[in-house]
Amino acid sequence: MHRPPSAGRLPTVSVVIPVKDDAEFLQECLTALARQTHAPDEIVVVDNGSTDSSAEVALTHGASVVRCDQPGIPAASATGYDSAVGELILRLDADCMPPATWVESVVDAFTQHPRVAVFTGGARFIDGPPALRAPLAAAYLTSYTVVCAASLGHLPLFGSNLAFRRSAWLDVRADVQRDDPEVHDDLDLAFHLGERHRIRRLPDSDMGISMRPFMSGRAFGRRVVRGFRTVTLHWPEDFPPVRWVRLALRRSLHRLGVPTPRSMAR
Repeated sequence: MHRPPSAGRLPTVSVVIPVKDDAEFLQECLTALARQTHAPDEIVVVDNGSTDSSAEVALTHGASVVRCDQPGIPAASATGYDSAVGELILRLDADCMPPATWVESVVDAFTQHPRVAVFTGGARFIDGPPALRAPLAAAYLTSYTVVCAASLGHLPLFGSNLAFRRSAWLDVRADVQRDDPEVHDDLDLAFHLGERHRIRRLPDSDMGISMRPFMSGRAFGRRVVRGFRTVTLHWPEDFPPVRWVRLALRRSLHRLGVPTPRSMAR
């Protein structure tokens, strides 16, 4: 069970942004974070071997810069989570545009639901053909949720609009795949956080994201391959029917107040 902050005190917030050669987008993202109705306590930008001015942009905006020389989003994200000191860790990408109330919405959600460890939100496209933005975003997120939920047995995580308690990260940090750049880090983290922690959808807080990853068939195909590879890496322990039954038993025992048997722990 997660202990809520003491009465009258809101939880501290760290925002983590992995980046590689994305200075222009990072500039806009950090500008948007500066306009938040609830300012985060720290912003951690993880420089994953950038050759442009990404690190300088981050420092100019008052963010902490952490260097991660190991290539890949899994390593960069995990490095950022390890470095974050806030009670809540919020994650988005350098090309994201958070609404002004994003941090406030996340803090409110965790405060109102002290037993929930993870909130994951939706998205809207902020570029590309205007007429296609809403339908493509809906199609993408719906298909992602349906396909991944079938493997996980619960909501997947969307790394561009993600928040979790630091205590939950400390619980799973030794289990995540951080050394393989071809792992889909959101999906891998979902396998581990969803095993023992409650995941809920963050209401009314769609993140602005770029359509650029979907403009290239090759880039989109690589995402699909990474997702499939991440799922199969967790087999046979997390083969869908096996995972579904295990999670159902865990939840039933939890509702009854019965400790989870050691044989069911991962």
